[in-house]
Amino acid sequence: MDLNALRCEFTSSGLSREQMDASPFSQFETWINQASEADLTLPNAMSLATSDSDEVSVRTVLLKSFDEQGFVFFTNYNSKKSQQIQKNPNAALLFPWLDLERQVKISGRVEKISTLESIKYFSSRPKDSQLGAWASNQSGSLSSRQALLTQFEAMKGKFKKGEIPLPDFWGGYRVIPHRIEFWQGRENRLHDRFSYLKQGDDWIIERLAP
Repeated sequence: MDLNALRCEFTSSGLSREQMDASPFSQFETWINQASEADLTLPNAMSLATSDSDEVSVRTVLLKSFDEQGFVFFTNYNSKKSQQIQKNPNAALLFPWLDLERQVKISGRVEKISTLESIKYFSSRPKDSQLGAWASNQSGSLSSRQALLTQFEAMKGKFKKGEIPLPDFWGGYRVIPHRIEFWQGRENRLHDRFSYLKQGDDWIIERLAP
C-alpha cells in the first residue's frame, strides 16, 4: 500500500471568527449535535491521551456528559488510564469527526466526579454492562477469554437478585478544560483553526495557523 497516495482534498466552506460562539461549550454543543444529525458512528467517541513519567497512552472512550464544568467519561479506577491520571492529572481529548472535515481538541485537568453522579450513570446502563464492569479487572493480565466469561457468569450469579450496585473501583472522571480548539478542514491544507484559552473567568478566542 502506498500511504502517500492516500489523499483527500477538504472542500468545506470554512469557519470564520464571526461564526464562533463566545462559549466553547456552546460551540461544542452545536458541533456534536451536527455530528449526531449527520449519522456519524458514535459521534461521542473521543481519543483520550494520558501520561506518566514512563509513557504516553491513548485510547478511545465515550463522552457521557458535558457542561461548563467539563467533559465526563467513565472507567475502572484501577485501569492504566486511571493509574496515569493519579500520577499526572492532565489529559487531552480529540473528537475526530473526519466525515464532516472537523476535529475538536481539548486539554485540561482531570478529576473524579462525585459518587452520586457515578451511581446515577451506572444505574442507567444495561444490566450486562453493569455486570461487565464487575467482571473485568481492566488493563490487568488475563489468561484467556474463557476466564473473563467465567468471571462474568460468576457476577451474574452473585447479583441475580435485586439491583446491581456501583463497584467501588468504577466511576467517572471529568476533564476540566483550559484550552479547546475547533478545526475545520479547508482546501490546500489551509485549514481553519480557532483556539479558546481560559484566562480567569473568560475564554480568549484566537485564530491559529494551520
